[in-house]
Amino acid sequence: MPRLCSDRSRSYPGRPVRQAVQLTLDSVLHGNMSDDQAGVSRGHSSSVKRDEGPNPEKGKGPTSSTIATNPTGGANGRRVADKPDPDEHLLERILSRPNMIKAWERVKANKGAPGMDNMPIADFMAFAREQWEEIRASLFAGTYQPLPVKRVEIPKPTGGTRPLGIPTVLDRLIQQAIAQVLLPIFDPDFSEASFGFRPGRSAHNAVYRVRDFIRKGYLVAVDADLSKFFDTVDHDVLMDRVARKIRDKRVLQLIGCYLRAGVMIDGRRRDTRKGVPQGGPLSPLLSNILLDDLDKELEKRGHSFARYADDFIILVKSRRAGERVMASVTRFLERKLKLAVNQEKSKVASTNESSFLGFVFKGASIRWSEKAFAEFKRRVKKLTGRSWGVSMEYRFAKLAEYLRGWMGYFGIAEYYRPLPEIDHWLRRRVRMCYLKRWRRCRTKVRELTRLGCNLRLAISIGLSRKGPYRLAKTLATQSGMTNKWLKDQGLLSVKELWVNIHYPATAR
Repeated sequence: MPRLCSDRSRSYPGRPVRQAVQLTLDSVLHGNMSDDQAGVSRGHSSSVKRDEGPNPEKGKGPTSSTIATNPTGGANGRRVADKPDPDEHLLERILSRPNMIKAWERVKANKGAPGMDNMPIADFMAFAREQWEEIRASLFAGTYQPLPVKRVEIPKPTGGTRPLGIPTVLDRLIQQAIAQVLLPIFDPDFSEASFGFRPGRSAHNAVYRVRDFIRKGYLVAVDADLSKFFDTVDHDVLMDRVARKIRDKRVLQLIGCYLRAGVMIDGRRRDTRKGVPQGGPLSPLLSNILLDDLDKELEKRGHSFARYADDFIILVKSRRAGERVMASVTRFLERKLKLAVNQEKSKVASTNESSFLGFVFKGASIRWSEKAFAEFKRRVKKLTGRSWGVSMEYRFAKLAEYLRGWMGYFGIAEYYRPLPEIDHWLRRRVRMCYLKRWRRCRTKVRELTRLGCNLRLAISIGLSRKGPYRLAKTLATQSGMTNKWLKDQGLLSVKELWVNIHYPATAR
């Protein structure tokens, strides 16, 4: 059922109530919609076709951005020359058939866990066929109220956890539709130094930008850490910046409802008077809108910097300049944007002592941080744990999935030396798993001799009282379970993945 806004809830600027024609989500997503269903009554005789947007000119429709693949799940697209008009009919564009189709495809592709209503994506269409007409009418009337997000903790690639808010499938669909329309309005004016959750940009681009500044002689880093950024965003400050370009009061009110939807923690609802919950498709865009003021201020001062979401680093040429910049940027963040700076984690230091997005810089060379590598080893130990009761085929598949993902991100590190040793360690962990599976002496001897190991050596392994990890480094296990045999079983080589990134076959 649709959720209705309480009369007591405050809203960002109000709007006149307009009558809306009901339309099933099934027709929105699959295109089986009649011309009569597409019209919206506006209190005058002329009607506007929904698939053409508010443009009454014959045969013309709204220009929308093309959505590209994004593993983070945020709003995605490409810049378009003909931006949607922010002055009118924005909600109609958001709820238009092409935009809703695109949003649904994106939400469905991202999969994701159920929200607090426990409705999986597979069951959403059946719900939408029954309820979409009423939900859509409440969206036009300004009475729709999102459900609170479900709070979970997810691991960071560099270690630790971060809070994640999971909206319901319905709210993810609406947020994605909003983000797709707002992105072409805001993105073209964002700073060139902003790389987070933007089409055609990535964390790697931000790291390369920092490396380029280091090569130019900017060897002191101003590393300011925003304290719990997504939990401390001031709603009034954020909405003031959104309203600079969005004048459709219905859209502003809907975004405000999402900001104040609340969060469920351990079964109890908590109000969200501040913050933008991570996890929704709209949150990355809103964070970029707020922090764009910081980007513009740094550009106006002529600073060299890079920002990815709430992580940013400023490069200067002397420690004295760095201390001065740190003080002025902290004042700007606290006074203008009402954001807190974590003084314990913030520092002014040499670029050799600073980290950014999980990477460190040794001279002008990019390397993964020790914290990121420690998390890598922890995850690999978990995937190659000898007490994990799964088949080796499944173990190899999960290990390959993680290794490809980790090297896909950290593989840009310009540091070859530890890679052969990492491969040696991986092979030893896998051999340990096999020895653990071959518990009995007779089984170990039979399997090792079958793989080509000398019988005498195989017997010595079978009779040994040493543990599987120590035995995994012996001549017998390495002559039986050779490197080639392990590769044939599905074990990936970190060294080969790194070489393919830095020296692809097309470049040879």
